[in-house]
Amino acid sequence: MLQILSIVLPVFGLIAAGFVARLTNHVGDRTADGLSDFVYAVGVPCLLFKTLMSVDIPSVQPWGYWLSYFGGTLAVWLAAAAIMRPAFGIEGTTRVVAGFSSAQSNTALVGIPLILHAYGSAGAVPLFLLIAVHLPIMMSAATILAEGRGTHWTRILRQLAVHPILIGIVSGALLRLAGVELPSLLKSVTEAIGNASIPVALFAMGMALRRYGFKEGTAVAVTVTAFKLVVHPALVWVLATRVFDMPPVWAGVAVLFASSPVGINCYLLAAQYGKGEGIAASSITLSTALSVFSTAFWLYVLGIGF
Repeated sequence: MLQILSIVLPVFGLIAAGFVARLTNHVGDRTADGLSDFVYAVGVPCLLFKTLMSVDIPSVQPWGYWLSYFGGTLAVWLAAAAIMRPAFGIEGTTRVVAGFSSAQSNTALVGIPLILHAYGSAGAVPLFLLIAVHLPIMMSAATILAEGRGTHWTRILRQLAVHPILIGIVSGALLRLAGVELPSLLKSVTEAIGNASIPVALFAMGMALRRYGFKEGTAVAVTVTAFKLVVHPALVWVLATRVFDMPPVWAGVAVLFASSPVGINCYLLAAQYGKGEGIAASSITLSTALSVFSTAFWLYVLGIGF
C-alpha cells in the first residue's frame, strides 16, 4: 500500500497544490491559462516527441489492446448516453456531452503523468500510441454526433492536422522510423521542456478545478463519474486481461488510461455548442477529486506497487 501511495500522492499532491494556489488567489486565471497553453501547445508535444524518438515502436501491434480500450469506451459511451433521457430528461447535444464525458479520459493533464510514474519508460509506447489514436477518434465522434448531418469534415480534419499533441506524436514517430538523430542541443532543449510538462500539467489541472467547480447537474455528474471511474476501467480490465492476450504492461496502460478522470475536452466541446457546460464542468471536478481513490484501487488490481 505504501508503494501505491508513493505513486498516487505525488500526482494528486501537485493537483491539490494548484487548486490551493488558485483558491487562495496566489495565482490568477491568467496564470492558469498560460500554464495550460504551455502544456497543450509545447510541453506535452515535446514530451511525446522526445519519448517516441528514443523508444522502439513494435512492428506488430497487439490488436487486443485496441479492441480492449475502444470496446470498453464504446460500451460506456452508449450506455451513459442511453440512460440520460429516461433518467434525467437530457436530449440532443447535452446528451452527447454527457456520453462523451463518461468515456473521454484526461490524458494530457492526468493520464500521462500517472501512467509514466507507474510504469516508467516501459509504458511509454503503449501510452503514446493510444493517445495518437484516442484523440482524433474521440473528438471526431463527438463532433459528428453534436453536429449531426451538418458535420463539417474539412473543419474537423483541419483541427486535427494542426493539433500540437498529434504533431508531436507523428513527427517523433516518423523521425524514429527514419533513423534521424537530433542535434545534441535540440535534443537537450526538447527533453527539458518535455520533462517540465508533467508537474506543470498537474499543477494546471488543480487550478482548472477551481475554475470549473460545481456549476449544475450534480446528479448527472455523479452518474458520469461512476461510468468514468468505475465502469470504464472495469470493462477495459475484463477485455484486456480476460478476453484478449497482450503484455501485462500494455493491459495496465489501457486500464489506467480508462481510469483517468473526465477530460477537459468535454468542457471545450460543451462550450463550443453552448450545451451541457455545467454538466461537463461538474463531472470534471468530481471525477478528478475522486480519482485519487479509484486510481489507488486500480493500481492495486493491476498489482503495481507490490
